[in-house]
Amino acid sequence: MTVEDAQTPSIAFDLNDRSLSAYDYELPETHIAQNPAVPRDSARLLVIKDSHTHAHCIFRDLPHFLRSGDILVLNNTRVIPARLYGCKSGGATIEALLLEERHPHEWLALVKPGRRLKPGATIEFEKPGAGAEIVLRATVIATDEVTGGRILRFELPAGKSLWEWLPQLGEVPLPPYITQSQSTPEQYQTVYADRPGAVAAPTAGLHFTPELLARLRDQGIEQATITLHVGVGTFRPVEAEDITTHQMHGEWVQVSAQAVEQIHQAQARGGRVIAVGTTAVRSLEAAAQSGKLEPFCGKTDLFIYPGYRWRVVEGMITNFHLPKSSLLMLVSALIGRKRLLDLYQVAIEQQYRFYSFGDAMLILPEARQSREEGE
Repeated sequence: MTVEDAQTPSIAFDLNDRSLSAYDYELPETHIAQNPAVPRDSARLLVIKDSHTHAHCIFRDLPHFLRSGDILVLNNTRVIPARLYGCKSGGATIEALLLEERHPHEWLALVKPGRRLKPGATIEFEKPGAGAEIVLRATVIATDEVTGGRILRFELPAGKSLWEWLPQLGEVPLPPYITQSQSTPEQYQTVYADRPGAVAAPTAGLHFTPELLARLRDQGIEQATITLHVGVGTFRPVEAEDITTHQMHGEWVQVSAQAVEQIHQAQARGGRVIAVGTTAVRSLEAAAQSGKLEPFCGKTDLFIYPGYRWRVVEGMITNFHLPKSSLLMLVSALIGRKRLLDLYQVAIEQQYRFYSFGDAMLILPEARQSREEGE
């Protein structure tokens, strides 16, 4: 689908909403969380209660703000050990971040340094801690113009898949702004992650514990799962000043018939659809571009920014996002850019922790921007 297909405005917006520079804000480096909250549900929660009020809470307080009949939609993707280290023939060290499998044995990867890795170049990957033992070789067979990455063809024994080698060769990649973390790989996975394929975690879900999920179920709050394998589309920077010209890179999504039926039943009983994270938001909205939520399996390049006409999502749980990011634009589409940036300033003043391992925000349906507020 094209950006134009996805954008049918229903809320009037300030023309600045389309300017990249309007999504900028200053964040002290000390506010960037380097480690997750322990326990997970002890993270802080900024609750946006309606169009004017908010409250400072703890994530484990979440059940107090939801009601019986509501449905939480969770992204069950699991981060794979996608970061590999090797060397080019000749000795130069290479770092490769696998993004997606294009064909058997062929993967799209972001590589550093990439300039010298032209088609035909060979990379040798070693098993960590194995000295100079070369475990795998890969050949660069093409350059990907969209991502600037490389297509790598791995030499594998007959009947073997790279998926089998990743646990011993790779490591779970943390975002580049996390530089001093003592976290374990499992702390960068949600407790319900069971579909391997992502290169970054759906971080809004990191705050849930099994106990909190059980409390929510006991309260009559249903849980449905979808899958969006987080890739370069989610974290690729928006570079064009006119954000409407930004093209999202496609990410693989599955919204099952079971999840659709659960959501329809919740809506029929008056329950509210609360998406956990921007990836769950994009998945649901991508599956409803016909005007009705339907089962969907495939790639989506849906880009949500102010003016977007919402079809399914009524509220959401999200973390605090990077300046000028597509994620910041998505959340702005729900409650308005100006109000969101004001709330970010409140969060900064109140010493909230930002980004992947940071604190969370709950946007209740009553806080959604109305047509009148946008005009």
